Amino acid sequence: MFKKINYTIIIVLFSAQFIFAQKINHEFRGVWIATVNNIDWPSKKNLNPTKQKAELIKLLDQLKDLNFNAIIFQIRPTADAFYNSSYEPWSAYLTDSINSPPKPYYDPLAFAIAETHKRGMEFHAWLNPYRVLINYKNTTTKPLALLNEKPDWFLNYGETTYFNPGVPEVRTYTNKVVADIVQNYDVDAIHFDDYFYPYKIANEVFPDADAFKKYGGKFYPNQIDNWRRDNVNTIIEELHTTIKSIKPWVQFGISPFGVWRNKADDPTGSNTDAGQTNYDHLYADVLLWTKKGWLDYILPQIYWQIGHDKADYKTIAEWWVKNNYNTNLYIGQAMYRLGGKTDEAWKQKNKTEIEKQLDLNRSLPTIKGSTYFSAKSFTKNAFGINKILKENYYQYPTLPPPTNNKASFFPAPVSHITLTKIKGRKYQLSWEKLPENTAKEAVKFLVYKFERDEAMAINNPSKIIALTGETFINLNKGDFKKRTTFVIVPVSRNNNVGEGEVFVK
Repeated sequence: MFKKINYTIIIVLFSAQFIFAQKINHEFRGVWIATVNNIDWPSKKNLNPTKQKAELIKLLDQLKDLNFNAIIFQIRPTADAFYNSSYEPWSAYLTDSINSPPKPYYDPLAFAIAETHKRGMEFHAWLNPYRVLINYKNTTTKPLALLNEKPDWFLNYGETTYFNPGVPEVRTYTNKVVADIVQNYDVDAIHFDDYFYPYKIANEVFPDADAFKKYGGKFYPNQIDNWRRDNVNTIIEELHTTIKSIKPWVQFGISPFGVWRNKADDPTGSNTDAGQTNYDHLYADVLLWTKKGWLDYILPQIYWQIGHDKADYKTIAEWWVKNNYNTNLYIGQAMYRLGGKTDEAWKQKNKTEIEKQLDLNRSLPTIKGSTYFSAKSFTKNAFGINKILKENYYQYPTLPPPTNNKASFFPAPVSHITLTKIKGRKYQLSWEKLPENTAKEAVKFLVYKFERDEAMAINNPSKIIALTGETFINLNKGDFKKRTTFVIVPVSRNNNVGEGEVFVK
């Protein structure tokens, strides 16, 4: 039983003017957690669910300790599911068998979302829209029933089987898959990476001529490239509509290949010489999507070093800054390359390439954060990068940037703040949130601590002691003194802050 201690308490409700007069810092700090080929989680196929959960908790605890505020979790790597899907089989990367749920049963997606939110972090559900089978020539079974039922939906290219982006029914099906996730799970975002039409394979033509003839319409017979781009444009627009019609606060974000177009092919492109580009080879017209407002954020993967002779990080980052069209811009950082056996730039220790890139990012205010590929890089911890990030870049917790500017949601202030003795020198500061409609619900909280007579400046990140999805934090007796002041600020699903409430011991 908790022992309730009576304190002299002063509770003051700040006005909205107070909150918004002091700008809270926002920065996206994300990590990709890849499940394909068991890159990050789970560590191997058919791992006992108890061990799966323990691995994920350990990983989330590490990222939370480093003050990350979002994970991008791969839930559909190859037309399979790390969740109880209405359309697709359980992933073999989870259970090592065809369409076999975890035993004993649990829903990994529901578990991962709950654990992520508990820590005050965002959960971005990462899907691959078109990939179906990797190394299909050595696959003796067809886990996705549609492979037999709708063979005209699929194409083989290289060693991979893909959904055919040119078939209208494929778009309808993909929208159903996404709607199923958004409707049934409390995700903060739907996220696609850079795989749209596949990367080009030398001397191999993508075999969509039949679909082009059947569905090419005004583009047939001489504009197959424009037709392919139109197919991808259409599905992006449809998915935006699908997501927002179900839950307007759920974000739609895409992490495109770093180079949109080379300047040699388009004067508006970047001064690069990339071998493949979004527009010309993946048929992803990312700029159109941002101009149309179909995305809440873009997260280009700039996986080259500063000074690269064909794709210079600085050149590409500055190009995206000028061409994001007011869409939240984050950068994908190649943490996996740090300390590797590739270019010399990634072998340097002082400063590391990652530090140089983050310094550049922060000199460009339009860049609102970063995401790192991938989670296992923080276990590897090349050059002690975890400590470097924590001490020099991510010293204090912070919120991701606000999203969905068309419909801001401001949560109600908390109430019934209490400080309760748990045991010995352990205490718990707790509060209640008001029941509201889902859109305006407070889903996480910033907790500040100020000492006696100290100015209560919520724009000072050093005063944040917690970013949490719980309605309490645990404290030691030494964490507060006479007249210590705590300020609890509620945060909505799209990272708008509500009015802060004060508790003075």
